Order: sequence, then C-alpha cells, then structure tokens
Amino acid sequence: MATDLIQLPAQSLRLGMTLPCDVYDAAGKLLFARGQVLHDSSGARSLLAGGAWVRCEDTLEYQRARAHRLDTLVLQDKPLADIAKADTSFRLDTPPPTKVEQGPREAWSDLLLHTHTLLRDSEPADFPARVAQIRDTALKRLHAHPDATLMLLVFESSHAFEDYSARHALLTLLLCDLVAQQMQLAAPLREALQGAALTMNFGAGAAHDRLASQVDPATPAQRQAMAAHGDRAAQRLAAAGVTDEVWLAAVRLHHDAGPGPLATRGDGEKLARLLRRIDIFGARLSPRRSRAAMSGAAAARAVFLDELGQPDEAGAALIKTVGLYPPGSIVRLANGEIGIVFKRGFSANEPLVAALIGKSGSPLSNPVPRDTRLAAQAIAASLAPAEMKLRVNLDALLKL
Repeated sequence: MATDLIQLPAQSLRLGMTLPCDVYDAAGKLLFARGQVLHDSSGARSLLAGGAWVRCEDTLEYQRARAHRLDTLVLQDKPLADIAKADTSFRLDTPPPTKVEQGPREAWSDLLLHTHTLLRDSEPADFPARVAQIRDTALKRLHAHPDATLMLLVFESSHAFEDYSARHALLTLLLCDLVAQQMQLAAPLREALQGAALTMNFGAGAAHDRLASQVDPATPAQRQAMAAHGDRAAQRLAAAGVTDEVWLAAVRLHHDAGPGPLATRGDGEKLARLLRRIDIFGARLSPRRSRAAMSGAAAARAVFLDELGQPDEAGAALIKTVGLYPPGSIVRLANGEIGIVFKRGFSANEPLVAALIGKSGSPLSNPVPRDTRLAAQAIAASLAPAEMKLRVNLDALLKL
C-alpha cells in the first residue's frame, strides 16, 4: 500500500454522497475521483464493504493538525516566509487512528451494509464464517442493550424500505434470538434458528428489494417466485457450505409451516413455524413504496392469531417476548401525548414510553419518559409510523 495513504474509518463514505477527495484501494489504485457521486454499483458496494483509502493530506485530522501548526507559528510572530515554508513542507507524523468507537446507529448501518453484501453474493467464499461474524456482532449488541437495540431496528425498519432484505434479516435475527431465549430452546436449535433468520431469503434479496421499492403490488409471477424461494434458498445455502440440516429445513419450510401446535413437529419444521410468524411480524412493521407500515399493535395482532383464526403458539411466544407495543413503535397516551416505546414493561401492554409531542400538539424539547401503568399515561392507541409528524432524535432516545 502506498505510504501516504490511510484507511478511512467505517461509515466515512455513503452511497449517494459527492466525494470530497480521491478514493483509492489498498494498493494505491485510484477508484473514484474527487467530485464524483458515489452511485450504487457493485464497485461502490465492494468499496464500502472492503474499505477505502485516501491521501493523508485529504483527511480532516490532517487539516486540523496543519491549521494548528500554522496558528502556532503566527502566534509566535514568525516571518511570513517561514510560515509559507512550513505550510508547504508540513507532514502529519502520526497518522490518525484507523479504528474508532462506533455509536449504535453507525454500528447497525455498518452491519446492514455487510449483510446486504453477503446476501447478494452470487459466489460467496467462507459463507458460514461470514454469517457467524454478522450474527455474533449483532447479538453482542442485542444482549448488551436489548431494548435500545430493538427500538433502533424497529424504528428504522418502519421508516425505510431501502435495503429491505438486509434490514429485515437483521431484525428477524434479533427477534428470533429473543423468542428462543423466552422458549428456552436448546443451544443447537437456537443457533440453527439464528442462521435461518439471517439467510431465509438468501439469493432472493434483489427480488425482495424490488418488491419493496415498486409502486404496484406484486405481480402473479413475483408472488409465485416468492412462494418457491425457500427451496431455492436452502439449495444455495447447502452449496455455500451450510451443513446444519435443521437450519436448512427451517429455511426450506419457512413459507410452508402451517398452523398448529409446535410440540408435534420435527426440529426443522418447529423452527420454520417460529420463523414464519416472526417474518410476518417484521414485514408488517416495514413499509413498501406501495403501502405504509402497520402500527406495532396491528403487527402483533397479525401474528397472535393463526391462519385459521385461532391463538397461535409461535405468535404468542413473540408477543410475550416483545409486547403488544414493541420498542420503536409509536403510541398515543391517554393524556394526549404522542411518543415512542423505548423499553418493554412488566406486562405486554404496559411498556415505557418517551413522550415526544405534548398534548397541545407541539414537540417537547426533550423526550420525557412515561410509565404507562399510570392511568393518565396509559396507552390509548397504537399509531402507524407515518402518523408521527416529527423528526425523531434517535440519539437522544438511545440515552434513556
């Protein structure tokens, strides 16, 4: 690698941005020139996933250090000739650090990109290891801050249809892990469910993303292709090196595992039924260009009853885990305030809510925690995400 190049920290570049400087690969080859727009392409995706390098003098740290050096010379009343000479010869002796501590939103954005790349890879190398790395990174954050993590992913999933397949895979993974904990599944089954959650749409990500972004409803041909994608995904996973038969069966059957008790099913079909109900729940929370996302309570009702209108065991396990109003969903309180659920409560219908809009309809200066066990602060209605007419400060909510 060229000695005057340094690697940018993760998330320094974004699709759609105008590049402020030249961008290189690790060998020093120019990939994108200053002023170009970083459009969505295989090259851009590969760049974001694998890392980008820039000249040292193009970094913000370099500019700050240079400015500090020149300011010091000015304060020392150095001659202008000396200052000009120092400016042209200035070097940053200590390169800026290549790793920075990411905040939760940046970390999930990074995971989203890696998941997108993995699920779109037509000839994946080291596939099981890459799945495990994404899984472990995501679950580490979930286990450290379960409610904040749920709030972040549910909220972001309910407000964006871009990158639907990758976003849905991560949300499904988190929900499956929480349900597996609640049901006390054995470790091998829990791991198989996690793998199936991330990869149930392997090979069909592009088709799912097109469906999410198109204005018209799915065509008969698209519906037929979606109905058969479980078999194709399982075949691709086996070819990519997945050998866990329960994992493969859960993926293969996740659209076909019908209603009924879980105890009488084999392991693969049991996980497929859990995956099916969690898949539906996440899909109801997410918008399409052709329709708005459902409210949290409406998504919960969609999985609580099965296809025959009977209480569903798998759906009930999910609702017991995340509540009727999952973190990240929007609600109206009895006092007229509107807020977002930021923490699950002692019961399914009594979570903690951060009020964002006052009873007068005006935004509050800061999120105000409300205990919905109190009559005046009880939840009066579950709102669809589109009904929140306020730009939500997620960073402030994540600190609650």
